[in-house]
Amino acid sequence: MDPLSYKIPLKSLDTIYLQDQESKVRYWFYGIVILLGLTLFLPWTQNIKARGDITSLYQEQRPQNINSPIPGKIVRWAVKEGDFVKKGDTILQISEIKEDYLDPNLVSRTQQQVEAKKGAINFYKGKAATSVSQMEALSSAQTFKISQLENKLGQLNNKLTGEQAELEAITNEFNLTKDQYERQQKMFEQGLVSQTQLQQRNTTFQNALAKKIAAENKIAQTRQEMLIVKIEQNGVQQEYTEKISKAEGDRLQSLSNIASGQGEMAKLENQVANYTIRNGMYVILAPQDGQIVQANKAGIGEILKDGERITVIVPTRVNYAVEMYVRPVDLPLVSTGQKVRFMFDGFPAIIFSGWPQNSYGTFGGKVVAFEHTISTNGMFRVLVAEDATDRPWPQQLKLGTGAQGIALLKDVPLWYELWRNINGFPPDYYTLKEPGSKGSGKEK
Repeated sequence: MDPLSYKIPLKSLDTIYLQDQESKVRYWFYGIVILLGLTLFLPWTQNIKARGDITSLYQEQRPQNINSPIPGKIVRWAVKEGDFVKKGDTILQISEIKEDYLDPNLVSRTQQQVEAKKGAINFYKGKAATSVSQMEALSSAQTFKISQLENKLGQLNNKLTGEQAELEAITNEFNLTKDQYERQQKMFEQGLVSQTQLQQRNTTFQNALAKKIAAENKIAQTRQEMLIVKIEQNGVQQEYTEKISKAEGDRLQSLSNIASGQGEMAKLENQVANYTIRNGMYVILAPQDGQIVQANKAGIGEILKDGERITVIVPTRVNYAVEMYVRPVDLPLVSTGQKVRFMFDGFPAIIFSGWPQNSYGTFGGKVVAFEHTISTNGMFRVLVAEDATDRPWPQQLKLGTGAQGIALLKDVPLWYELWRNINGFPPDYYTLKEPGSKGSGKEK
């Protein structure tokens, strides 16, 4: 018997080579092809990836410089770098170096100048009031004096009227005696009367003429007196007008001094307020709760310039946000309120960018704002805040921590996303619907 023809049953040979069994490779092939085909129809969330850093949502919560409000010399440090301070805690104390403010009693001395200026203003006010009283007295005296002259002028006018009536009577008598004398003279020439009678008539005529001349002189004198009274009246008017004008000038001068004094007093009061406020600037206080870092001055006695940075305070309480930069081509796809997923540096995460719901270790955010001008790095800045409806951000986050952002876009089939990337097409443009609107939250 041929030893080779003898068949020895080998169990291991049957187990390994499966020579007598049907192959299942094609079943596996068909299954894998069907699985891949079904996978192509799975939903895929389009996204934009961008790198960013942790910042604060509010400007006052970002690290801020503590500057010296005035030039001075460091007298004492109350904190050291790394210390945490509360709002209003003393950071350091400085002293004055300008010669204009070295006087320790500068505020009180300036206040004395204010009080002295107030006294001068009160004196000028009294002088102005006195000038007003003087003007009133002069006006009353002027009125009284003019009234006296007007009364005297009225009396002279009455006197003139009487004298004119008397002159008229004397003139009538003169005319009568004149006629009688002329007739007597004619009769004397005819020899009808004696020379004695003619002389008597002449005497009567001369007496009447003398009375008429006397009456006319009296009227002329009265008129002269009236003219003198009118001149005196004008003189009184001019005299008192000059005195009143002088008093008015004194009053206006006093008012001018008052206004000037009030301006100087306001300036002095401003200096008092400035000096008082400046005295409060010698102690630099913490503007808010935070940590002191990056001290710019190291020792006692160093000189600080006006506005020079002393140190930096990092606020303790911060509403964190992420500032990330997107390419100009992706900017139209970013809108306010858009969802963003983040991976923070130092926090482990498993990312499936197309299936954010299956990712682990990511944190949610919402786009708060984006700038409408390009940054110096050639991209647009987008500010993303924490999503209150999602997983809270870690408490260990610090300002400046790096973050990888994934802005979520439209949900599309996986085959469409592969086709889009193979052809180099951008993600689909879409807009968010307003809350409460019908349909899905995104539309193409």
